[in-house]
Amino acid sequence: MTVLDQPVWHPRTEPAPLLPDAEPYRVLGTPQARTLEPGLLTELYGRLVRGRRYNRQATALTKQGRLAVYPSSTGQEACQIAAALALRPQDWIFPSYRDTLAVVARGVDPVQVLTLLRGDWHSGYDSRACHVAPLSTPLATQLPHAVGLAHAARLQGDDVVALAMVGDGGTSEGDFHEALNFAAVWRAPVVFFVQNNGFAISVPLAKQTAAPSFAHKAVGYGMPGRLVDGNDAAAVHEVLTEAVRQAREGGGPTLVEAVTYRIEAHTNADDAGRYRDDAEVEAWRDRDPIALLEQELRARGLFDESLVSEVEDDAERMAADLRDRMNEDPALDPMDLFAHVYAEPTPQLREQAEMLRAELDAEAGS
Repeated sequence: MTVLDQPVWHPRTEPAPLLPDAEPYRVLGTPQARTLEPGLLTELYGRLVRGRRYNRQATALTKQGRLAVYPSSTGQEACQIAAALALRPQDWIFPSYRDTLAVVARGVDPVQVLTLLRGDWHSGYDSRACHVAPLSTPLATQLPHAVGLAHAARLQGDDVVALAMVGDGGTSEGDFHEALNFAAVWRAPVVFFVQNNGFAISVPLAKQTAAPSFAHKAVGYGMPGRLVDGNDAAAVHEVLTEAVRQAREGGGPTLVEAVTYRIEAHTNADDAGRYRDDAEVEAWRDRDPIALLEQELRARGLFDESLVSEVEDDAERMAADLRDRMNEDPALDPMDLFAHVYAEPTPQLREQAEMLRAELDAEAGS
């Protein structure tokens, strides 16, 4: 007799507890906000202002020809910063190409974070040293990597959680399905963090999925789904912190969807005016994550001129340093093309390296 032949069939997992709330979870502007630690609020505010300045400076660098491309995360700073602050030093982030602020917030050199987008070699930073995977340009390919690392860490007894970041467009890829399925089956310590900013380049949400939300998809894999206001930095921090704690304690993965908005174009090469109108953008500016946090700080008596001066001065110092160092031409060695392909170079690679070396020597001698 099979399971389905039995008189009563019970699902392996009760679906109701896995379903997200009907509305995105919020903290700022609610009575619960008064319980937040002042230090957390001021840190979030400072990092969001710094992140906004980073986005502006990086966008300017593309116009100056110092960056090949930059996918701005203006409007999504709360997601990026809260993601980094929810983790411990031993944990890992697996970012997408738009998650530069999260990587900088993890302590990676801002110039190194832009190296890939500059067109230089490799990812620009040592992933093992900072526990940050390379910025992933192919959609969702970083998600199975996050599951593999987290599963391996658990088998080895390491106290590690992986935070896998992806945009709404990445949820349409097969890697998204495969990663969530394996993570749930293995109960891997992974948190999947979907930043739903409304568009996959020019494709709106309604043309990607008919699901009530991305968070609702969690129940199909047997993991809890959480829906949060992605412009509420305190709410995102709380939800991600709880999901990371649950994963660390053996509770398995969680799918978190943050509802936010991409204020700028997809990249500097995109014309967003072709697929959305200014009124939509302006409506979301009223939900600016920095402004929401500022309102809470004012209500708590924590917002004053000294805080603003300190935060803005720090952001300007970062921007000036980024600008100065990005204006320096990097010293590139063409032989690096062959340095990190295989542990032992193949005969073909050695032959190609010798040919290039000969050309470089001839050019230097001419």
